[in-house]
Amino acid sequence: MSSTSTGTLFVVATPIGNLDDISPRACRVLESVDLIAAEDTRRTRGLLSKFGVKTPTISCHDHNEARQTPRILERLQRGESVALVSDAGTPLLSDPGLLLVRAAHDAGVPVVSVPGPSALAAALSVAGESTGRFVFEGFLPRRPGPRRRRLESLSSEAATVVLFESVHRVRETMTGLLEQFGSGRRASIVRELTKLHERVHRGTLGTLTEQLGGEIPLKGEFVLVIAGADGEVGPGDREILRVFDLLAVEVSNRQAAALAARILGVSRNRVYRLTRGRPL
Repeated sequence: MSSTSTGTLFVVATPIGNLDDISPRACRVLESVDLIAAEDTRRTRGLLSKFGVKTPTISCHDHNEARQTPRILERLQRGESVALVSDAGTPLLSDPGLLLVRAAHDAGVPVVSVPGPSALAAALSVAGESTGRFVFEGFLPRRPGPRRRRLESLSSEAATVVLFESVHRVRETMTGLLEQFGSGRRASIVRELTKLHERVHRGTLGTLTEQLGGEIPLKGEFVLVIAGADGEVGPGDREILRVFDLLAVEVSNRQAAALAARILGVSRNRVYRLTRGRPL
């Protein structure tokens, strides 16, 4: 697929579970490019061998993307074409590749999408929540403090919230969601997308958290789809408003918000969002 000018960087979606989901176009591109930049070359070679593709691979993952990007870009500028793939699904969606795509654009190298499987789109299509507006957060921070602050900032989000989570941390994340969003918020846990044991578990954050490890096995990969706030006030929000209203009788709204945040151990931004324009 070489040319006399620059090559092309193809961003290729690959199956998230069911290998039959690979598109004929994706197979043709993977077979005809000069190089495949893969998140995990061993995993990608398994996929390639299934379809008889013998194109050479090079690793391009979170820990080496900055180092590999100039090397891959040099080959693109020599006229070779490269396919970028992740372990599963669409590259750059909670996967590596951003540095390479940006570098290709900056160098005038054509970047072409070869769309296909995406855990984000698949989960949204079956969860039964609004898809008119959604917020995709990918994987939450690993450390408890940043994780709690991220969930706190999302608790009043009106759009549907989508999270990816591993089997090892899903219980911790669901507990955090329960604390910040309230037990009554609608949600879905989507497991093992496109695989034999694919399941969509729908309910409230309270019921779904109780079912983890029982009716909802702790196996596979998880996508969490949480209904937007829709102007609702959760249990934690009600306590914030109660404390704010008591304080606002004696001090200004701004002072009341700052004091309420300090008393309850929540961020001032959360209090400001809840109390903006609130009458005394």
